[in-house]
Amino acid sequence: MSKSLFIAEKPSVAKEFAKVLNVGGNASKGYLESDDYVVTWCVGHLVTMSYPEVYDPALKKWSFQTLPFIPEHFLYEIIPGVSKQFNTVKGLLNREDVSCIYVCTDSGREGEYIYRLVDDMAEVSSEKEKRRVWIDSQTEEEIKRGIKEAKLLSEYDNLSSAAYLRAKSDYLMGINFSRVLSLKYGRTIMDYLNNGKWSAVSVGRVMTCVLGMVVKREREIRDFVKTPFYRVIGKFGYEGQNFDGEWRAVKGSKYFESHLLYKENGFNNKEDAAKLIEELKIIPPSVKAVVCKAEKKKEKKNPPLLFNLAELQNTCSKLFKISPDETLKIVQELYEKKLVTYPRTDARVLSTAVAKEISKNIGGLRNYSIVRDIASGILESQSYKGIEKTKYVNDKQITDHYAIIPTGQGFNALNSINQTAARVYEVIVRRFLCIFYPSAEYLKITIAAERLNEQFFSSFKILSKEGYLAIASASFAKQKLSDRQADDNESEDAQTTDNKIDENTIEKLKQLKKGMEIDLFSAEIKEGETSPPKRYNSGSMILAMENAGQLIDDEDLRAQIKGSGIGTSATRAEILSKLVNIKYLSLNKKTQIITPTLLGEMVYDVVFASIHALLNPELTASWELGLTMVADGKITEDEYMMKLNKFITFHVQNVKSKNYQNLFKPYFDRAAANYKTSKTTIKSNKTKAQANK
Repeated sequence: MSKSLFIAEKPSVAKEFAKVLNVGGNASKGYLESDDYVVTWCVGHLVTMSYPEVYDPALKKWSFQTLPFIPEHFLYEIIPGVSKQFNTVKGLLNREDVSCIYVCTDSGREGEYIYRLVDDMAEVSSEKEKRRVWIDSQTEEEIKRGIKEAKLLSEYDNLSSAAYLRAKSDYLMGINFSRVLSLKYGRTIMDYLNNGKWSAVSVGRVMTCVLGMVVKREREIRDFVKTPFYRVIGKFGYEGQNFDGEWRAVKGSKYFESHLLYKENGFNNKEDAAKLIEELKIIPPSVKAVVCKAEKKKEKKNPPLLFNLAELQNTCSKLFKISPDETLKIVQELYEKKLVTYPRTDARVLSTAVAKEISKNIGGLRNYSIVRDIASGILESQSYKGIEKTKYVNDKQITDHYAIIPTGQGFNALNSINQTAARVYEVIVRRFLCIFYPSAEYLKITIAAERLNEQFFSSFKILSKEGYLAIASASFAKQKLSDRQADDNESEDAQTTDNKIDENTIEKLKQLKKGMEIDLFSAEIKEGETSPPKRYNSGSMILAMENAGQLIDDEDLRAQIKGSGIGTSATRAEILSKLVNIKYLSLNKKTQIITPTLLGEMVYDVVFASIHALLNPELTASWELGLTMVADGKITEDEYMMKLNKFITFHVQNVKSKNYQNLFKPYFDRAAANYKTSKTTIKSNKTKAQANK
């Protein structure tokens, strides 16, 4: 009797499939079996790419003569620590009574790669039927649907090709560029640091670009020169209600486009600001100003798009001060406990198919006490109907998976997760429920008042209807989760002149019309200064990687350029962690602020002089886009490999032909001046070395 074999990526996932298929037994053998089914698992990767010395023992020694290293055929090997499970899986894949293989590894490029490596290494017969199970959550219904709708594995061949090429890109760039730069400049770096022993220069397709972004930002901050400027703030009143207005040099002003201005709302010198106040001829207790503009308009603020992994990592970095890597571990746990959908997604919208069944997710949340009433209210009002016609549903913006949302199931597992994980879950739930609520509404009042051809502006933004904001605040958070820029940028909701107004003032301001007179009591100078760029934190770094090096605050714009990022949702956190682990970057665990180390800056200088292209975010993103094009069938494997080989060969030969060793010291000195401990150590080591001579 023939059987179907189900192979998952992890034992925990395999057990969920086994439950659905009613397969019991002892998992200690590395698989579970019934009369009809066999369920087994990988333990992450079972197979990996071989090091160069496997191709030729002589390649174990690094030398210029063996570079570039670009094998015609790539070799792979079983990872020693998991060889027992590989042999178990290999035996099952090749069993005569197994006629159909269901591939249930994670539904994405990396999951595809994990299985294909095993399939190739195990030499599974091509005559066996192979089907791909593609699921978005681990609920019983979704697993059953995935099995029922499983497509032939061959339909994912392009995705498999992209997966292999991603690994080859990282492998070839890492080995060739790390070796050639280490051989050329490794000693230069270590001699400067006086480490004594030689050390490799570690570079990579994505991680070096990320290093470059952090170093460049740090140097922009160091080189930034603060510029003072001076604003003039008028004190106004109308029928007993007071408010501020900010002077601006608009058309008609004596100072319009004057060289005395820093910007239209400030002077370069305090004396010029004081002169303006004199020219306004304000005689106590007040003089009159004429309203030349009085606008009242309603503005709407829509609920934000749903979470993809990058957005969730950014939010968790702000709210909980946890790293992207930790966020990924938490949301992966929530996924495996059936609480949320697949986490490694770039999409921030739902599919049409999911939107049609979304009431099930909402209905399930009635069992989650924190939002029970909210979920019940949404179902009663049926506000979920028509969601497929909104910006929150878009099949074209989904590649592998839709956004991260709650499944509406798995609530028993909430008792087994820690407090941070429970809070992350609440954040996901609230972001999801917000899209079924109306927009928040604001009344925006803009007043312009003129005195002797000089105009003052006041702007007020008053929340008139809470809409989705009523449910956006998490039970543990002090801030609105929807206002993502509050920590990093001046909120657009802030009143431009720091007005603090009550309802009486609002009502009076509503009465103002063009041509009316108001009181101008006084004017004062407010000194300000320009601010340097902000350092990346772990969350904003992930967003910058997703957006090809750009920190884009507008979520709709971010959605438009999706797919042109650095790395993928599955790899960005890992890359950041690696840079910290090899001590090229430093991560403050309390604040999640990222800064370079001296070693990281030195490596940056070497790469900048030798292989500058590795630091270009747009170019790095183009490699990722190329992989997407392979997955979509728009270009072939050969086309991609031809471009890759040419890129590697050119830059390796270029490094070999140049000698910049004697040029780096001034750059290293400049960087070292910002690291007191390192500078002291370097000086001490040099003194000892001279004494020994």
